[in-house]
Amino acid sequence: MPKDTNLHGDISASWVVSQMEQAAELTAARLAKGRTATVALSSMDFLCPVRLGSLVEVHSQLVETGTSSLKINIEVWILPPNEQDPNSLYKVTEATFVMVALDDKGRIRTLPKC
Repeated sequence: MPKDTNLHGDISASWVVSQMEQAAELTAARLAKGRTATVALSSMDFLCPVRLGSLVEVHSQLVETGTSSLKINIEVWILPPNEQDPNSLYKVTEATFVMVALDDKGRIRTLPKC
């Protein structure tokens, strides 16, 4: 949406990071079978701008589990609005999110057994 753009008409980095965190949260909550929270994320480099109208793909992959935490790698890829080849996706950024499982009171809990 235009409200999510910077003055040059590109999607803002904060919107991209927000989508990445939502993907990490959905993945972690499914695996943890309940509430989770972000506790850390690795540094990020933005490799190309995201033009308004781009198709944005967010991919998640579980990297590691601990007693109560999950490391999830998130990648963002785009198909620009005027790209002629629908297979020409461009990588925007990636980061590893560390998520922890929480109980109903917001305290760290052990992950369930698979």
